[in-house]
Amino acid sequence: MSHPFFPPPQQRAIAPEQAFQHALALHGQRRLWEAEQVYKRVLKANNRHFGALYHLGLLRLQQGGFEDAVRQFRRAINVEQNSAETLHHLALALAAIGRSEEAIQQYEKAIAIRPDLAESHNNLGHLLDSLGRTDEAIALYGKALTLKPAYAEAHNNLGNTLHKLGRSEEALAQYREALTINPNYAEAHDNLGNALAALGRYEEAVLCHKKALTISPDDAETHDHFGNTLHMLGRSKEAIAHHERAIAGRPNDPEFHSNLGHALQALGRLSEASLAFDRAISLTPGKVRYFWNLANSKRFTATDQHLIAMQELARDSSSLAVEEQIQLHFALGKALNDIGDQQRAFNHILQGNSLKRRQIIYDEAATLHRFERIRNAFTPELLREKRGLGDPSGVPVFILGMPRSGTTLVEQILASHPYVFGAGELAEMGKLAGEISGPNGSEFPEAIATMSGEQLHQLGGNYLRTVRSMAPQAERITDKLPGNFLRVGLIHLALPKARIIHTRRDLRDTALSCFSILWPSGLEQTYDLAELGRYCRTYQGLMEHWRTVLPEGVMLEVQYEDIVDNLEGQARRIVAHCGLEWNDACLAFHKTERSVRTASSSQVRQPIYTSSVGRWRAHKAQLQPLLQELD
Repeated sequence: MSHPFFPPPQQRAIAPEQAFQHALALHGQRRLWEAEQVYKRVLKANNRHFGALYHLGLLRLQQGGFEDAVRQFRRAINVEQNSAETLHHLALALAAIGRSEEAIQQYEKAIAIRPDLAESHNNLGHLLDSLGRTDEAIALYGKALTLKPAYAEAHNNLGNTLHKLGRSEEALAQYREALTINPNYAEAHDNLGNALAALGRYEEAVLCHKKALTISPDDAETHDHFGNTLHMLGRSKEAIAHHERAIAGRPNDPEFHSNLGHALQALGRLSEASLAFDRAISLTPGKVRYFWNLANSKRFTATDQHLIAMQELARDSSSLAVEEQIQLHFALGKALNDIGDQQRAFNHILQGNSLKRRQIIYDEAATLHRFERIRNAFTPELLREKRGLGDPSGVPVFILGMPRSGTTLVEQILASHPYVFGAGELAEMGKLAGEISGPNGSEFPEAIATMSGEQLHQLGGNYLRTVRSMAPQAERITDKLPGNFLRVGLIHLALPKARIIHTRRDLRDTALSCFSILWPSGLEQTYDLAELGRYCRTYQGLMEHWRTVLPEGVMLEVQYEDIVDNLEGQARRIVAHCGLEWNDACLAFHKTERSVRTASSSQVRQPIYTSSVGRWRAHKAQLQPLLQELD
C-alpha cells in the first residue's frame, strides 16, 4: 500500500509544477509533513524552483524551525532577488533567532521593493520597539495603518508602544480599534485590560482579562496579567490562582514567579513569597530587580547566600544599567540593616538615592506652592459657608499623613474589626479632585469656592459609589492613601460625616524611612535629604492649617510612638473615633488575613515592635541636610 501523500504508481511521473500545486494543497490543509516531502521532490527535480524554496521556508516558520527557515529563504532569494515577501519572511525568521540587525536590513529591503507592504512596516516597527527605538516604531505603525487601515495587529502593536510610553489613554483607542476589526482578538482584549489597569480602572480591566481568557483559556501571559490586576484590586488570593496557572503554562518565566511573590507577600505569606522571588532569581541570577523584591520580603542573616550574591554584584556595579544599580543599592541597604551593619547600609541608601535623584524631574517650587494654594483656598469662611452640603454617609474613613508615618498600621488595626473593610490606598479622591473645574479654567483647589452644594454632594456620592462597590455590607471602609492630607478640606466638604485619622510620627524617623525606600512611582521629594526636609516642614504647616479650620472632632490625630507604647489605649481611641464598638480582634492586627500592598506589608504582619523608634539617631551626622531643614 502506497503512502497516502504519494500519487498512485500510474501518476508518479507528473511534472514538478503539478507536484508543487499538490504540495500547496497539502500545506493549505496543514498536512505539513506530507507537504514537506512533496516540496523536497520538486526541489530534487529542480533545485532552483522558487515556489518550493519559499514555501518550504514558510513551512519551517510554522514548525518553529527558524534556522532552517533562514536557509530556505536565502536559497529562494538567490533565485528571485526582488521578492519582497521572501525578504519579509527572512526578516521574520532572523528576528525569531535574535539576529535583530540582520532582520532590520531585510525588512528595509522588502519595503524598498514593495513600499505598500503594510506587514513589513508593522513587523519592522515591532522589532524597533523591542530595541527601544519607539519613535521610529510609532511612525512605522502609522505607515502600516495608512496602507491598511483595518489592520488589527498594527493597532494592537501601536497600542503596546503607547502604553509602554505611559500614554495609556491613547493606547486604549488603539486596542479598541483592533477589537472593532477583530472582536475575538484575545491579545488585544488582554492588552486593553493592562492599559485600563495602568489608569486605575481595575474593574474594567478585569472584564477585559476575562474576555481574553474566554477566547484563549490557557494563555499563560493573560493569566499573569489578570493576576496582577486582581492583586491591585486587593484580591490577592484570587490573583495567586492565576499566577499559578501562568507558571504551570510557562514554568521558566521568572516574571511569573516574581508576580506570584508579590501576591503572596501582600497576604503576609512571607516565606512562600521569598521562595517565589528566589525561584525568579535562580532563573535569571543577574536580574537585580528580583533581589530587590526578595529584600522586601524577608530578614537577612550575615551568611545569607542572597546577601553574598548581591555584594558580589555590587563589586562590579558599573557594568549594570543605572536602574539596576539603584535597585541593588536599596536592596543592600535593607539587607545590611537587617544584620545590624547600619553604616554600610546607609552608605548604600545614599548612593541609591543619589542615582535615583538624577533620573527624576522634581519641581520643588511648584510642589511646595501647591501647599500654599490649598491653604489660601480653604479658608475658615469657605468651610463655614459650605459645611454640611456634601453626601451625609458616615461609611468612609480616611487615614492620611506622611508616608511611613503609621498609616498602614492604623488601617490594619481597623481592618481587623469585623465591621470594617480596609480598601488600602485608593486614588479615587485625587482623581475626583483633578476633575473639578470652575470659571475661567480654574481647577482644584481654587475652583472649590465656586462649587455648589449639589456639586459637592455629587462628588461625595461618586466617591462613595466607588468604595461601596468593594464592600457593600461594610459599616466602615478605610482609604489609607497618605497623600490625601492635601485634600482634607475637600474630603470634609464632600463627605462631612467621614472620619479622618491623621497619623503622625517623629518626622526625623519618618523622613529616614522614606529615604530608605525605592518607591514604585511618585514621591519624587524623597530622594534628596534637603528637599525631603523642606517637604516635611511644608506638610507640617498644612496640617496645622487643617487643625485650625476643621470643626472639632472631625480629625483624630494618632502618634505612632504612642501606639507602640500603648497599643490597646490608642486602638480604642481609633475605633471609638470611627463610631464602632470595641472588638479585641483589633489588638491581633498582625494575624488578620487581608491584602496589604504598601511598603509596610511585611511589618504589619508582626506584633508591635520598638526598633523603628529613634532610628534616625544612628545616622545623625549623615542626616544633617534633613535635620537643618526640619529645624
